[in-house]
Order: sequence, then structure tokens, then C-alpha cells
Amino acid sequence: MDSAKSIASWTCKPKSSRLSQSMGKKLIAESLGTFCLVFAGTGAIVIDSVTGGAVSHVGVALTFGFIVLAMIYTIGDISGAHINPAVTIGFFAARRFKAGNVIPYVACQCSGALVASVVLRFLFPQSATLGATVPAGSAMQSFVLEMILTTLLMFVILSVSTGAREKGITAGIAVGAVIALEALFAGPICGASMNPARSLGPAVVSGHLSGLWIYLVAPLLGAGLGVIGCRCVRERGCCSGAEAAEISPA
Repeated sequence: MDSAKSIASWTCKPKSSRLSQSMGKKLIAESLGTFCLVFAGTGAIVIDSVTGGAVSHVGVALTFGFIVLAMIYTIGDISGAHINPAVTIGFFAARRFKAGNVIPYVACQCSGALVASVVLRFLFPQSATLGATVPAGSAMQSFVLEMILTTLLMFVILSVSTGAREKGITAGIAVGAVIALEALFAGPICGASMNPARSLGPAVVSGHLSGLWIYLVAPLLGAGLGVIGCRCVRERGCCSGAEAAEISPA
């Protein structure tokens, strides 16, 4: 009886109210998902540093891959598990995501990243960078690497996702694997961020802002290139306005 009343109450609500509640859940999911990504990923870097290498570079790369895989399985059917402003903007560029939802998604992703870095600062006050991404070589080297890495990531995401949603066994394994792979080989040089929010949180909280522009700009350009690559090889209609109308989280 109670469940029937709940269903009746939900169906009797105005459509705008139901959509508002649904969007609110998606934004919370994106904030929590990005918090988990930054807390686990950069937390692995911090713990590796304070323990003298107990986690190892391989362990850090796998941590990033596994946490993304876990978040796709956890919130993929709620918000799409973007947990990355570059991915959100890439979905928009691919016409799979409404323009009006981009800023709320990005804001929640960045807030989740900042909160995660604040928690890590509280737990590990001795950490100087909190896992911030810093170029090991020249700024141009890291910029080009980040752009190419994000192009590959976005290309894979568009190929395995359903509309603007990363969900399902295939998406989780493919996206998690490509993130771990890229972190394994490129992490020592550029940090393999591929995610403006992931770089923003540690940089702002730790105060290491000098190279932040690389990790804010390069992933966005890379996501755009990934969309172009997807359109070159996928069937016509892969990135269409009709698809966005069908699956957009709004």
C-alpha cells in the first residue's frame, strides 16, 4: 500500500518537479563520483609518497583505472558517470548532451574534486602537492601528451557509451583500462590527468598553480579531437541531436 501511494504521489507531481529532482540526483552523483576519483587516485599518490613507495607507480595507475571502473558501475545509470569536465564537454560537442546541463555538471565535478583534496590535506598535512599534476619535462611536452591522451580516452568513451552515459560491463572495463594504461606509460612525464577537475582540486588546495593551465586546456582540446575521430570512423548518426534528445540526463 505504501509503495502504491509513493508511485501515485510521484506520478501526480508536475513534470518540471520530477525533472528537477532527477537532475539533482545526477548532480549529486557527479559530485560524489568525482570526489571518489580524486580521493582514491590522488590519495594513492600521496600515500605512495609518505610511505616511501609502498603503492608504486603501477599501483597508482591501477588505482585510477579501478576507481573509474567502479564509478561507472555505481553511478553510470544515474548521471552517466562523466566525473570529468572534459568528458562532459566532449559529450556536448558530440551532440549527446544538452548545453544547459554542462555548467551544472562541471561545477559539481570541480566541487567534488576540491572537497576530496581538502580531506586529503586534513589526513596528510605533510604532503606538499596532494597529488597535483606537474610536468616532468617542458610545458609543451606535457600539453601535447595530455591532449593526445584525452583524445584517446574520449574516442574510447564515445565508442562504448550509450548516448551520454557510461554504463555497462563493456564501458566500465574499456574506460577503466584505457585510463590505467595511459597512466602507466605517460604518468611519469605529464601526470596523465586527462581531467581538469582531477588536476584543479589538488592544485588549488596545495597552492601549486604554475602548470595548472596545461591540465585545464589540453584535456578540453583533446576531448574535441576525440569527437572528431569518432565521427570519422563511426556510422552516421553516432553524434546526432536526435540521440541527445533521447538520452540526455535532463
